[in-house]
Amino acid sequence: MDIAIRLTQPGGPEVLRVEPIEKAHPGPGEAWIEQEAIGVNYLDVTQRNGTVPIPLPNGLGLEASGLVTATGAGVTNVAVGDRVAYILGPLGSYASGRLYPADRLIRLPDELSTEDAATVLFKGITAHYLLHSTYAVSSGSIVLLYGAAGALGQLMAPWAKALGAFVIGVVSKNLSVARAQAAGCDAVLVWGDCDLPSEVAKLTSGQKADVVYDGIGKPTFTASLDSLRARGMMVSFGASGGVPDPVPIGTLNAKGSLFLTRPGLAAHATDLQEYRRRANAVFAAVAAGVIKAAPSKVFPLADAAAAHAALESGTAGGAVLLKP
Repeated sequence: MDIAIRLTQPGGPEVLRVEPIEKAHPGPGEAWIEQEAIGVNYLDVTQRNGTVPIPLPNGLGLEASGLVTATGAGVTNVAVGDRVAYILGPLGSYASGRLYPADRLIRLPDELSTEDAATVLFKGITAHYLLHSTYAVSSGSIVLLYGAAGALGQLMAPWAKALGAFVIGVVSKNLSVARAQAAGCDAVLVWGDCDLPSEVAKLTSGQKADVVYDGIGKPTFTASLDSLRARGMMVSFGASGGVPDPVPIGTLNAKGSLFLTRPGLAAHATDLQEYRRRANAVFAAVAAGVIKAAPSKVFPLADAAAAHAALESGTAGGAVLLKP
């Protein structure tokens, strides 16, 4: 039976419901995808719990991979039988099959499995724009990276190292230190176990970080600013710990003429040419061994609630997939 995961109200993982679906014939510009692997992202959690509001009732999920089994009129970039992946809307990737705008489908290289594609594409494109566009990391850059043991951190740390950076990872518990080190961090700090800005200064002979990638938000924001060198870049790209308080503009000057930005994926992957270019860069990085597509946990699609619970509890240990 074909199924999809839907919700009618925000809440905990228990609001996710399994519903039967029927295959639909693609309209103009659409393709039907028999999905083989579905990526789970923390954004899905925030949409489910209402932190990031979405229209309800609705589906959930913004990335998947699978096989094209039907196309509508005017579709030229993919054909029946192609293995493809996609990221971003419309919502509804938590499904065994679905209609999707064909022009946003990315054909997969022969050497990349659909499972690997669903593991790496969304987070890989995020890592690519953060490291190449938001701040151009290069040889000698000093990078402070929160969540270094998480799914995104396990892509950003080795990619930043490949670009020549010195990477200081931040993790939430001692059990995560070894995973962050294995991802390529030159040093790993445990949040709450030290004075973070002081430790960053010690590790860099007083220079501090050129760029801070902070996806935590409210509890870490001030420490992140204080870990930057003069004219350093504060990249606040998420708020898993809560939205940071507003920053008086004079604070940035007082702390060394700092730069502050709040980038998002949609602004870096909506334009089709840019989207395809970044996707190809991710595939190339996987092929070169710079980053690895390695899911930490795989759940049946019908157990999406358990996948969300693992993400929220911090027990996921990396990338999470759903399999129809």
